[in-house]
Amino acid sequence: MQGFHFLDILVFAMIAAFLVLRLHRVLGRRTGHQRPPEPAPREAEKGNERVIQLPDRSRARQASAEDAPPPPPGAARGAAGLTQVKIADPSFNEAQFLDGARAAFEMILGAFAGGDKRQLKQLLAPAVFEGFAAEIDRREKAGEQLETTLVSFILADIVDARMDGRKARVTVKFMTEQVNVLRDAKGEVVEGDPATVAKITDVWTFERDTRARDPNWQLAETRSDD
Repeated sequence: MQGFHFLDILVFAMIAAFLVLRLHRVLGRRTGHQRPPEPAPREAEKGNERVIQLPDRSRARQASAEDAPPPPPGAARGAAGLTQVKIADPSFNEAQFLDGARAAFEMILGAFAGGDKRQLKQLLAPAVFEGFAAEIDRREKAGEQLETTLVSFILADIVDARMDGRKARVTVKFMTEQVNVLRDAKGEVVEGDPATVAKITDVWTFERDTRARDPNWQLAETRSDD
């Protein structure tokens, strides 16, 4: 009888092991209710390059395009103009040009305030020089004195560029902090405040003959943008 019970236990154990094995096989299979795995990036041949096709990001690209700020006005025109300038003058470098423009801005302010026509004549185009020289003559005749202190540059950026025949014309927007005081012959303040730092925006256009050997630019046009 005991041998019979032992045989029954052995048979039941074998049946149980068989059922567990079958159950494991069933549970290990994927059914239609399970989430399919993320597709792996696919590689496609394109000429001699291997192009990785990533999962669809069209929504992300659309959201990025909607969130991106619009380009500043005139940016496309300025970029096209800079390309024309670089074609006419392959040595043109934007960073170096802006460094020179800032230096010229400071020198012109100082020369104008000091009445230095000789230096201004080297830095200004003839038409602009005439206007600056006329104002210097007026101040001298009235006995007035202009005091200008350039405190700092806030911004110096190219806002436009184009070719005018053989001349390259590049426009720069300057935002600076300045102290400007105009005194009369007695030293009394006529305009400005020596204790006030003003934020001033100027838009200056520089030009250069790209076929000339002289690499220097001249100030060809000025306007205020306040």
